[in-house]
Amino acid sequence: MTDPSPRVAVIGAGMVGRAHANAYRNAATVFASGRPAPRLVAIADAHEPFAADAATRYGFERTETDWRAVIDAPDIDAVTVAVANNLHREIVEAALAAGKHVLCEKPLAPSIDDAQAMVDAAAATDRVAAVGFTFRRSPAINAIREQVRDGGLGRVRHIVGNYFTDYGFDPQRPMSWRYLGGPGSGALADIGSHLVDLAEFFCGPTTGVQGASMSTLVTSRPKPLGVAVGHAGGVELSDERVPVENEDICTFTTTYAGGTLGTFSVSRVAFGHANTLRLELFCENGTASFDLTRPGEFSIIDGTPGQSVNGARQVFIGPWHPYVARALPMDFPTVGHGQNDFFVFQARAFLDQIAGIEELPPCPDLAHGLHNLRVLDAVVAATDKPVQL
Repeated sequence: MTDPSPRVAVIGAGMVGRAHANAYRNAATVFASGRPAPRLVAIADAHEPFAADAATRYGFERTETDWRAVIDAPDIDAVTVAVANNLHREIVEAALAAGKHVLCEKPLAPSIDDAQAMVDAAAATDRVAAVGFTFRRSPAINAIREQVRDGGLGRVRHIVGNYFTDYGFDPQRPMSWRYLGGPGSGALADIGSHLVDLAEFFCGPTTGVQGASMSTLVTSRPKPLGVAVGHAGGVELSDERVPVENEDICTFTTTYAGGTLGTFSVSRVAFGHANTLRLELFCENGTASFDLTRPGEFSIIDGTPGQSVNGARQVFIGPWHPYVARALPMDFPTVGHGQNDFFVFQARAFLDQIAGIEELPPCPDLAHGLHNLRVLDAVVAATDKPVQL
């Protein structure tokens, strides 16, 4: 007898919700064959045209405009939560209480208290309850990690991470939930949470946070008269402007066991950088770097070649690196892959966890999401007081 197809739903049909919907549609096509394809039951969004468009594009059976209909549905086994951060707790707690498996987008919650309540709810069930940090599924990032842990690079001494975006650069971009919530809930939570997670992916748990600074450059935004997808504009704007409550830019440093130092910078107002994540790892025996604008490769320099020909080497990701073999239709170097593929790999890992299959590394649990929030809170607490010169 074959295993039944897991019945899935996505709550949220905006930019990230569509990434998850596409991931479920393709999850059965990657890695070991023979797994039943998930049954794409429902996609929900309060703005019905978004849900209808996503359902048509990705093959979901029905749409809902109220997330509660998904939670109450007996024909759904697992849900992805991809909505505004302040809605995560209520939806996740309800889903777990209804006996559903949950994959919740990062950051886990708007506050430590909310996140702790979600962790407690997960502990009271036997359901899989995971948080989505998709860059953990990058083949190049995992290839560098292998060089740190098992290869010649050795322990990380200093990690530098930048995540630059420009979705907030235009002061006429409409107000949305991303600009509300107080210090730490802006660029830090949105994209800085990824850097915090990736640094720990390489260096282990954060032991300290120092020297944080935040700045809000666009202090108000026009109130939209319609609904925009993701970071996009394209909607009619009112003359009323609404105050921005959180940061456009954040910089901070961190420490890890053994004296490793991290230096990080995030921005949502970096003109010309739509989605630029960069990592530099300075290790005991060499250096490696990753740039999301070139996701199918990484750079490494070590002492292997002779001095006269030594220098940074470009390494194209291939089937001998993690997540490539049997994951891409053409799984050899230079064919290319990108961030959408990371979502597919994550969806497959989540579905395998539900089935009790251990082929892939599991998705981080909600306790990991809570820990990530504690580090973000520490960044806010470490914000420097201005010194006038």
